Amino acid sequence: MLLFLQLLRLVPKLAAESPWGLPVVADSPASLAKVVMAELADLKLENKPWPGGTHSLHYHYLALSEPGPGLPQFLAIGYVDNQPFIHYDSRVDRAKPQAPWMATVGAQYWETETQKQRAWAKVQQVETWTVMGYHNQSSGMHSTQRMFGCEIREDGSTSSFWQFGFDGQDHLSLDLETLSWVSAKPAAMRTKSWWEMERCYAEYDKAYLEGLCLISLCRYLELGGQSLTRKEPPTVQVTRHTAQDGGITLKCWARGFYPRDISLSWWLGEEELVLETEYVETRPSGDGTYQMWAAVRVPAGMEDRYTCHVQHSGLNHILTVAWEAPSHPWITSAVVISTILTITFLPVAGVLIFIKQYSQARNQESCQKAPGGEDPAVRVEAAQLLC
Repeated sequence: MLLFLQLLRLVPKLAAESPWGLPVVADSPASLAKVVMAELADLKLENKPWPGGTHSLHYHYLALSEPGPGLPQFLAIGYVDNQPFIHYDSRVDRAKPQAPWMATVGAQYWETETQKQRAWAKVQQVETWTVMGYHNQSSGMHSTQRMFGCEIREDGSTSSFWQFGFDGQDHLSLDLETLSWVSAKPAAMRTKSWWEMERCYAEYDKAYLEGLCLISLCRYLELGGQSLTRKEPPTVQVTRHTAQDGGITLKCWARGFYPRDISLSWWLGEEELVLETEYVETRPSGDGTYQMWAAVRVPAGMEDRYTCHVQHSGLNHILTVAWEAPSHPWITSAVVISTILTITFLPVAGVLIFIKQYSQARNQESCQKAPGGEDPAVRVEAAQLLC
């Protein structure tokens, strides 16, 4: 995510900053933000291919109006290729590594990240109460989410995004071409007007996403080395399922592959069944690899005529797999159950906290302070941090 708010009265000496941290803006942020934006704009990504397909750097920030049992008031998680590598929890109040290859980074980096997240915690807390006011809500547990990041594809092209959510629903997104905020619902128009009062919000976000975010991603790829640029081929299996109406479905399971990019397709002879195929999105397995499946309904007795084609950078050819009738049906049942459990309960860092928060959002009434009831000094301080 774009972090234009690292302004806890730190002197802006960019040369002294960790090469992976964002520059710190201090004191009169409006003017210094423009200086930082100019420096970010000068950062250029080397135009070279990257191994293993697409690589990404994403950040997810979550703020709660009031923390529930076992939940932090602010949580920030950074992901490289959808694998968590940095974590900040307001209860611990320290940025910490989440990947082994980050443990070697120096103390200055972690201090910078900790200061940055402390600033974001203050800002997003005020934003949460403000947006609650826009929705005429003064109590209960509510949340705001920021999600932002950038990607580098194997051919050297890049892309980026910036989104803001409220209570798990889309609220605003940034159009990087027009530098305009796009509202997802009528209630977001007030937030849109608020953010558009200072154009430096959008300008700083764009400068970060198209400059330092990409440079940082390259540095993280260098740090992660083989753990991020490796290629692990998928293990593929086809299973057969009978629906209550007697219909037959074949599922092609691909597991344990890396990088994330993969193609699964069902074929009947020489014809690809594009419209007939159902997919589940690629998802992390929890061990640094990914999983995915594709399904197709078939006539009973014709299962052996259908084939699943798998393409992945870890394979040196297109893998073709068909369903094979098991000699021991009970074994197949055990495999299917085990696979479903694995797919369903993925231990992805941070996701369980988000899901738990969403499910509790409207069942708890733990906010005793109205949006207008917080300390005015806190509002002023956070407003100054914003631009």
